[in-house]
Amino acid sequence: MSQPWSPDSWRALPIQQQPVYPDATRLKDVENTLASYPPLVFAGEARELRRQFAEVTQGRAFLLQGGDCAESFAEFSAGKIRDTFKVLLQMAVVMTFAAGCPVVKVGRMAGQFAKPRSSGEETQDSVTLPAYRGDIVNGINFDETSRVPDPQRLLQAYHQATSTLNLLRAFAQGGFADLHQVHKWNLDFIANSTLAERYHQLADRIDETLAFMRACGLDSAPQLKETSFFTAHEALLLNYEEAFVRRDSLTGDWYDCSAHMLWIGDRTRQPDGAHVEFLRGVNNPIGVKVGPTTKTEDLIRLIDILNPDNDPGRLNLIVRMGANKVAEHLPRLLQAVQREGRQVLWSSDPMHGNTIKASSGYKTRDFASVLSEVREFFEVHQAEGTYAGGIHIEMTGQNVTECIGGSRPITEAGLSDRYHTHCDPRLNADQSLELAFMIAETLKQVRR
Repeated sequence: MSQPWSPDSWRALPIQQQPVYPDATRLKDVENTLASYPPLVFAGEARELRRQFAEVTQGRAFLLQGGDCAESFAEFSAGKIRDTFKVLLQMAVVMTFAAGCPVVKVGRMAGQFAKPRSSGEETQDSVTLPAYRGDIVNGINFDETSRVPDPQRLLQAYHQATSTLNLLRAFAQGGFADLHQVHKWNLDFIANSTLAERYHQLADRIDETLAFMRACGLDSAPQLKETSFFTAHEALLLNYEEAFVRRDSLTGDWYDCSAHMLWIGDRTRQPDGAHVEFLRGVNNPIGVKVGPTTKTEDLIRLIDILNPDNDPGRLNLIVRMGANKVAEHLPRLLQAVQREGRQVLWSSDPMHGNTIKASSGYKTRDFASVLSEVREFFEVHQAEGTYAGGIHIEMTGQNVTECIGGSRPITEAGLSDRYHTHCDPRLNADQSLELAFMIAETLKQVRR
């Protein structure tokens, strides 16, 4: 590193998207309490994800990242976690079986509580209040008490993240992810869809493969009975993140032990800003959102700051352009990174550039635009001779009606049926599985 780094060196730099807490003393007490708590993840786990990221960067695996736009306190339940985990397992199996390559699974879970906002304030009926910034900061109800940033929410977020991680580890390692159970991962509400039939056909083929392996005495591999599953969130509230920075006893390196992976958003990726400063010093694999406004020279500068050793497992560039904008903006970025010899993992976020407002007033996304952006992402990479390494989506295992379209199409009129998101619209299980089948076919062609 060209400049000294410490867990709190970000505090001396300009910072974006931070709440204003009315009681600084109370906030400091909560930060000290958080710092005394056990870490949520371990440095060795983050190192393993970094190793797997290197496999993706070098074209030997694919990254699947998905989960809630923003986790909430009110909707927290074991069933909700289980159903999202199920869909991610289904998606991974579809891609792995079709493309013949490992799929690295990362959930937007156990920490994705804070949300950046386009404005710091919200006005309704001539009343202006602070914007809702996620349950870790303030409440979604539009009243003065709810919208005051409350440090106590940082502690509640920690305890919910602890419970979520505990359950995810049990699902991943305790038999739930056993490939022999592949038929049981389906969700009831998609049981009668054409996608469910397609999934069952694939599951039957997996059963046949497992039966053959069993006959050959090869059915006892632990990889068939458990899986690796990692967590990630946007490192937005740096006072929360700083509380979980630990020095690894084995290597002496610093890690942010609030999640295995952290990323910087499109609104906070200033090269001289606090968020870049904080993440440059932790050794987790990290991501940066890349949008249509990203300048080539700024991207190269960010890469050099965040990945000075040019490690293929360190940095994930998450491309969020919007449908019909990928071909316009992505080639120049790919060419610059290739020209400079930088090793990065490229993944597509087809959600954030495709948000629209329905005539009914609901914020939504057209699933056709989501599919279109993913196709464009693959096409541009093929044209440039680079590797499209992953997908990053907002999704849920719940039967929501938040994004229009899909094989069982949701209409604008139907958005109100089950519109539950606290922030941005998410793909439901049916739409997520449809996306997985499309990616699987594309990966199969690319790898051939």
